[in-house]
Amino acid sequence: MATSQTMAPAPRPGHRPTEKTFFGHPRGLATLFMTEMWERFSFYGMRALLPLYLISGGADAAKGMQGGGLGMSVATEASIFAIYSAMVYLLTLPGGWFGDRVWGPRKTVTISALAIMAGHLLLAVPGTPAFFLGLAFVALGSGMLKANISTMVGHLYDGPDDPRRDGGFTVFYMGINLGGMFSPLIIGTVGETVSWHLGFALAAAGMGLGLIQFLLGTRHLSEVSNVVPKPLTAAERKSVIVKSLIAAAAAAVFYVCVASFTTITDDWILVPLSVLGIVIPVLVLVRIKRDKSLTQLEQSKMSGFIWFFVAAAIFWAIYDQGSYTMATFAGESAQNSFFGWDFPVSWYQSVNPVLIMALAPVIASGWLWLNRRGKEPSTIVKFSSGLVLAGVSFFVFLIPMTTAAHGTKAAALWLVAIYFVQTVGELCLSPVGLSLTTKMSPAKYASQMMGVFFLAVTAGDSLMSLLSTGGMNLDSRGVVGIEAAVAVIAGIGIWVYRGRVQRLMGSIN
Repeated sequence: MATSQTMAPAPRPGHRPTEKTFFGHPRGLATLFMTEMWERFSFYGMRALLPLYLISGGADAAKGMQGGGLGMSVATEASIFAIYSAMVYLLTLPGGWFGDRVWGPRKTVTISALAIMAGHLLLAVPGTPAFFLGLAFVALGSGMLKANISTMVGHLYDGPDDPRRDGGFTVFYMGINLGGMFSPLIIGTVGETVSWHLGFALAAAGMGLGLIQFLLGTRHLSEVSNVVPKPLTAAERKSVIVKSLIAAAAAAVFYVCVASFTTITDDWILVPLSVLGIVIPVLVLVRIKRDKSLTQLEQSKMSGFIWFFVAAAIFWAIYDQGSYTMATFAGESAQNSFFGWDFPVSWYQSVNPVLIMALAPVIASGWLWLNRRGKEPSTIVKFSSGLVLAGVSFFVFLIPMTTAAHGTKAAALWLVAIYFVQTVGELCLSPVGLSLTTKMSPAKYASQMMGVFFLAVTAGDSLMSLLSTGGMNLDSRGVVGIEAAVAVIAGIGIWVYRGRVQRLMGSIN
């Protein structure tokens, strides 16, 4: 889901670029490009290993690997992976808050990178307690970094009208996909064939390299990125500390009470987090929608935005299963070879970044070509198309699943085809959704709405985690078929009601 980081809040005016440039852009872009590339290298490398590590067990020793996996059930693996992904995007909200109110973007990125490194190093330590603590650190660090580094890219340019700004974000976006492409090939190979824990350690090393060059290159960044835009007052700081302590105490009391009557299992952690991942996005949308200070037009646009939010949640619920449901299927039921050459299962996670880099320019040029002829599809049509394609990808998934059900290993190209359809859907929906969010945001919430759009990922993944924890078998053909049908019907539904949605959007097309 690399495109989710290509947009940022409007940059602050007043920065003057340095004399030396990076492909015609401020030198600071090189620093942020490399930081993001290495952070994505560590993040996606770990994600490629995670589902396989969760379900692997005694077979690892038979392969000569040092340090076995956790040997969990597929249902538990799906729940953990989905809720982990959900928390990364949920934590972008406090991440943005810390950047705006406490540390400033530059310091927040530094602390976030340290948290990510610590998390990967904990994952490299055998044992379940270290694993879950490490996962929490990586989620926290990734969410906080994601919320601030794109903002720092915007700070490099002289306002929103700087002609280099869009190109700068394009270069930055390439760094995301380069890191995401190479990490499964390196970290995945080492993790699957040598040692899971060595693979996680390599992820920590990648983030370490990114942090070192970030610290060395901070002199090229805008001074604005080192400023806390709206520091907490003494009263606000005290209020935040008190409320945080009350929340922590409430959670502690809850789990002490639970432990007094029963054994605390994984479900006692996963279910509350899944519920929060659904409830918090709903509460955020309700709070904004019920704000009496919004104009009638802003209220109308928010109503339209909710349609797109729900559609995006359905899309990401399916799309993110490419990292766990499909990865599990590939490990157990696919013939992972190409012309007789075997490759690690984790390599499938490199397919999406490769396709993004190959297809993004083609699709972007296609929209421009249609626009010049007055035939470019509307935002609603693009969005509904992306959702339909997500459903189609899971209808395609039913083909290799049926093959495997009859005792034959499915061909690897079927999985590549699924990722291809999903990537085209992503390019129809994700960039359009990000752009749409900036256009439909109420002025009062302009700086917050990008984080609100990311909450669609949280809601979708939390729903999948809750369903898996509740006993739904996400890797069964029946469930995959239902998910495919829901996505296609939802996409067609948005298209059928496009007139109503367009009226809610006002003049936005």
